[in-house]
Amino acid sequence: MSDSLDQFAQAKLDGLEAKGLLRRLTVTERTGPIEILRGGRKLISFSCNDYLNLSQHPAVKQAAKDAIDRLGVGSGASRLVTGDHPLLPELESRLARLKGTEACAVMGSGFLTNTGVIPTLVTEGDLVLADEWSHACIIVGGRLSKADQHLFRHNDLHHLRALLEKHRAAHRHCLIVTDGVFSMDGDLAPVHDLAALAREYDAWLMTDDAHGIGVVGAGGRGSTFAGGTKAEVDLQMGTLSKAVGGYGGYLCASKPVIDLMKTRCRTLVYSTGLPPATVAAAIAALDIIESDPEYAARPLKKAQRFTRRLGLPLAESPIVPILLGDAARTMAAQKTIEDAGYLVVGIRPPTVPEGTARLRLTFTAEHSDVDIDKLADLIADKILTGEEPFRASS
Repeated sequence: MSDSLDQFAQAKLDGLEAKGLLRRLTVTERTGPIEILRGGRKLISFSCNDYLNLSQHPAVKQAAKDAIDRLGVGSGASRLVTGDHPLLPELESRLARLKGTEACAVMGSGFLTNTGVIPTLVTEGDLVLADEWSHACIIVGGRLSKADQHLFRHNDLHHLRALLEKHRAAHRHCLIVTDGVFSMDGDLAPVHDLAALAREYDAWLMTDDAHGIGVVGAGGRGSTFAGGTKAEVDLQMGTLSKAVGGYGGYLCASKPVIDLMKTRCRTLVYSTGLPPATVAAAIAALDIIESDPEYAARPLKKAQRFTRRLGLPLAESPIVPILLGDAARTMAAQKTIEDAGYLVVGIRPPTVPEGTARLRLTFTAEHSDVDIDKLADLIADKILTGEEPFRASS
């Protein structure tokens, strides 16, 4: 073993520890829709992205078990070899229908989808314009593409237009990319306005709907459908690991685009296909989302109950952040809340910018109004005493 490697790693760890930014894994056992065991304690979690609690739903779990009995544990190969088992095209058809597109490509994860799709579409000589608060995998995908990438200020259409005016004419193709629902702030992108700008400047619009599918827009169809009408989004990307309750990523788009992905997207071509149980679970989850729109609407209603009680701007999604700024203060707040029987994980840099450490709360269909009110009152009394609470996007 190399001493210099260990010294390098330890120095990095020591530096993070000194700044209060060293993070450690904590074993967490989910024992129910919202209940967990963590550090030997039973807690009610307000930090899970399983917004509809479908990972714990009996029908979803049974679908996974049946798929294992029928098709085995793994797919056995990449999709272009022998890993394209019959459940995968069924899931793609269902996702395309939900998202209102011609076709869909299912991939290994959301991160793999963004880091594969973006470099497949753009390269040197092209332009990527991304919202500055986009998920890390969007920014990484832009860098991997070798296109000229610029970040526009969060949800700032004027800044985006200025960048288009300055850079668009000098580039062959242009991709505008953004989260549909921003994972750390819970606000929505102005997708209809972004789509109009994209058309005006002959650009392609891509949205990451990881935190939108299942819980935002009519019938849980996602941020593209927020506001009641479908926005002209060329590329609707998302994950199966949040409201859908399982794992995987997808891109919904036109048939030519999806055909291109299935023959040239490196993260699809060179990755083993998703296991049958995972795919079957996603199909069963979509059955529930499509058949019970009132249930799909519950996480947002729960989040809005919380924001009303604390006097915050009305939640736009199941995600509600409370900025505390300092990392140490944020982690102390997490402990205070945990001592009261709830889990609300503190988020620190580099996940969020310096000075914006926060509590990130997520609300699910199965959270009780009693627990929501108790948590809101606890935060008001113990965390925000004498301070005006505010959201990161305010």
